[in-house]
Amino acid sequence: MFSKISSKHIRISMLLIWLGLLFWQTHPLTLIQEYGGFTFLGLLGAIFANATGAGGGVVFVPFFNQLDFSAATSVATSFAIQCCGMTAGAITWWVFYKQVKTHNQPESNQWQPLVRVLLLTIPFSLMGLWMVQINPQFFAHFSDPTSLHTGFGIFSIGLALAIFATVLLLNNPSFNTQLAKHDYIALPVIALVGGGITAWLSIGVGELVAVYLIICRFNVTLAIAAAVILSAWTVWGGIVFHLVITQAIYWPVVLFAGAGAIAGGILAKQLVLYFSAKNLKLFFAGWIFILGFTSLPF
Repeated sequence: MFSKISSKHIRISMLLIWLGLLFWQTHPLTLIQEYGGFTFLGLLGAIFANATGAGGGVVFVPFFNQLDFSAATSVATSFAIQCCGMTAGAITWWVFYKQVKTHNQPESNQWQPLVRVLLLTIPFSLMGLWMVQINPQFFAHFSDPTSLHTGFGIFSIGLALAIFATVLLLNNPSFNTQLAKHDYIALPVIALVGGGITAWLSIGVGELVAVYLIICRFNVTLAIAAAVILSAWTVWGGIVFHLVITQAIYWPVVLFAGAGAIAGGILAKQLVLYFSAKNLKLFFAGWIFILGFTSLPF
C-alpha cells in the first residue's frame, strides 16, 4: 500500500509541476497550439524506451533530424525529455520490483541481481558520460549532424542484429539468478563505454546493458528494468552539461514532449508484462533496426 501511495503522490506532483510551468509562460495557449503535438512524440518515445530499455533518443533523434535540428540541439533536447520519461519509468519499474520482492512472487528470485547490476553500472556509466562531455575536442569531433545520424544508424542496426541473435537463447526456459564472476568485470566496462556513447547519441548504455543481460540469460523483464533505471540516472547525470555548457535544449518541445514522456514511462510496464519474452525481444529489435536504417544518410 505504501508503494502505491508513494507512486501516486509522485505522479500527482509531476502533473502539478508541469501545469505550473505551462501557465507560468507568457502565452500558454499559443504554446499549446504550436507545440502540443510533441506530447504524442514524448508518449510514443517513452513507451518504447521504457518497454525495451532503449533510451528515448531512439525515437527523438531521428524525429529531430527530420526537423533539421542541429546535432547539439537534438542530443540536448533528447536528454531533457528523457529526464522526464526515463525517471517516470524508473520509478514505475522500481515499485514493481519492490512489489515482486515483498510479495515473494514465483519470479522474485530472478530479480535478485537488480540492485547489484545497478551498483555495478551506474557509477561507470556516469564516468563514461562525463569523460566524453568534458573533453571538448572529442565532443566537437562528433558534433557534425551527419556524423551524429550516421553513428546513430550504425549503432542501432548493430544493436538490433545482436538482439535478433539472442532470440535463440530463449529456447532455454531457465534464467540466471546470480551474477557470475565475469559479470563483475563486464558490466562496469560495458557501462563505461555505453555512458560515452550516450553522451554522443543520447542512447547507448541502457541498450548495451540490457542486451548483455539477455545474452547471459537473465530475466528479460529484469534486463529492461535495469536498463531503464540505469538510463534515468545517466541522463540526469548528463543534463547539467547541456544546461550549462551547450545551452542547446529546445524548451518548448521539452515542455510538451516531457509531459507525454512521463505518461509513457508509467504505461510502458503494462506493455512489457503483456508480451512474452520472445515477442518482446523481436518487437524491440525490429523497432531499433527500422529507426537505425532510416537514420543512415542515403
